[in-house]
Amino acid sequence: MTSKERLNGRTALVTGGSRGIGAATALRLAREGADVALTYVNGKEAAEAVVRDVEALGRRAVALRADAADAAETADAVRRAAGELGRLDVLVNNAGAGVLGPLESLSLADVDRVLAVNVRGAFLAARSAAAVMGAGGRIITIGSCVTARVPGPGATLYTMSKSALIGLTKALARELAGRGVTANIVHPGPTDTDMNPADGPYAADQAAMTALGRYGTADEVASMVTFLAGPEAAYVTGAEFSVDGGHAA
Repeated sequence: MTSKERLNGRTALVTGGSRGIGAATALRLAREGADVALTYVNGKEAAEAVVRDVEALGRRAVALRADAADAAETADAVRRAAGELGRLDVLVNNAGAGVLGPLESLSLADVDRVLAVNVRGAFLAARSAAAVMGAGGRIITIGSCVTARVPGPGATLYTMSKSALIGLTKALARELAGRGVTANIVHPGPTDTDMNPADGPYAADQAAMTALGRYGTADEVASMVTFLAGPEAAYVTGAEFSVDGGHAA
């Protein structure tokens, strides 16, 4: 089986797939044979560019506008993805929001938004996906290295939201095992994206916190996601995978 054939005939939905880790994951899945749907909120042009890149690889692709904070839109995105692609085999819960700052600076609106996107959105997408997935389905959630090691103050809300996804993943693994659906979580470390560029003002400090002393790339994270989406990971569920350059070492 060649790399391109590993996911041949499979379909995937990547939430927040218009940029960064989400876009890299959509492209990596497509390179290995999957048809891909992706969601976006404001980045329509970026999402359409990812669709064109996926189609250039000979795979089908569709961009769906859906805010992960909106319960109805989240469920509808899963339904539309399965409808457009004919089925749904893989869900990558990648959409996320982050608000950093001291406890006293965080408004109730900040709390509600971060938890709605990072926790409720992931739960609802997983529930909707599980309803349409058959045996061999995969639910892969993007967590964060801060769930293992919080390097400094100001990340309480974000860390809380990402830590909740570990519990979600382990519970999904137990609940869905009888259907042949697995659930795993990937924890990226500092990763070079437009939201956290490797040449940004805080990059040197973040890189220094890793054992390797550098940022990761979005494709390095996507490679782990793609492994978990493939047939070799059939016996892997309820597990955490760090792609963090040794941030937690």
